Amino acid sequence: MFKPKAKVSRRGLLQFGGALALSLTPLARAEAAKSLERSISFHNLHTGENLTRTYWAAGTYVPESLTEIDAILRDWRTGDVHPMEPQLLDFLHDLRQAMDSNEAFHVISGYRSPKTNAKLASASNGVAKKSLHMRGMAIDVSLPKRELADLRQTAIGMQRGGVGFYPKSGFIHVDIGGVRNW
Repeated sequence: MFKPKAKVSRRGLLQFGGALALSLTPLARAEAAKSLERSISFHNLHTGENLTRTYWAAGTYVPESLTEIDAILRDWRTGDVHPMEPQLLDFLHDLRQAMDSNEAFHVISGYRSPKTNAKLASASNGVAKKSLHMRGMAIDVSLPKRELADLRQTAIGMQRGGVGFYPKSGFIHVDIGGVRNW
């Protein structure tokens, strides 16, 4: 049986190579993303504790790191520990990168027990009775060496959840609830 010889031109080879490279790009990007690490740093203003941990590596969250993060973000009034939502950590990680900072977030309030939240809500109308702090979905922070107003604007621009601004108290609130700001 006769088979005609295929004639491959330089142009055809380049087009094939380009198409192959483009088809591999999403896969290559996905693999690169899996290899990246996400780290976060906290300084708890109430306890004086500091923590820097890689909480996401090789395409997954690191359970041991999440446990340590939960501990530093505990309700400092009662000592109660509650799991913080990893998506909140991702929001903070991305916020810190957008602010071009490697400083630790100064934590005013992470998790709040229902008891603590009820006490704060009864003393102030600025505390939500069904606060996302009680579900590990909110945190009040500042970022040293960065203007609080810039931190707020950057967080709002990310459109990842709620952002509250408390300049007199020196912090912003971020949460992974609905996108809104106050």
